[in-house]
Amino acid sequence: MRNTRALAAAGAAVAVLGVAAPAAVADGGRVPHPSNIVALPSVIARGGQLTITVDGCPNGGTATSNAFPRTNLTPVNGANDTSKGTATIDHDARPGPYDITVHCSGRSLTRPAAFTVIGGVRGGIGGSSTSGATPTDMAIGGSLVAAAVLGSGIFWMRRRAEKRV
Repeated sequence: MRNTRALAAAGAAVAVLGVAAPAAVADGGRVPHPSNIVALPSVIARGGQLTITVDGCPNGGTATSNAFPRTNLTPVNGANDTSKGTATIDHDARPGPYDITVHCSGRSLTRPAAFTVIGGVRGGIGGSSTSGATPTDMAIGGSLVAAAVLGSGIFWMRRRAEKRV
């Protein structure tokens, strides 16, 4: 009985290998082609660094876009057929979605709207910039803050008077 089961299991294993062997031999001569372009982060400010990862690119290649210069992709150690690169977004890139085109192994692939560039901000100068709040805006804001402080002081004084009675 045990011999029959062992013989049946061995026969099934040989059958599976027999079916899989032609597929493995046919796949051995394939030329990899780029696939699955991933850009992180997907939303980025001008001047930021974008990481591009591409599957099916074992020997490296290049990535191009209207938002950054040509960037080299290098193979990732330990990852089959994957390459990676870092691109710096141009400071004059317009806000909006951008495509990425990858060239490797003599083939190319484009991923439409792979990432989005957002407009930059003026950090560090706050409301004191000339393109920000005007003196009129500052006066209105200051008077609103003063009114809030005065109103809350009157409220607390009334509450305090009510508790004494």
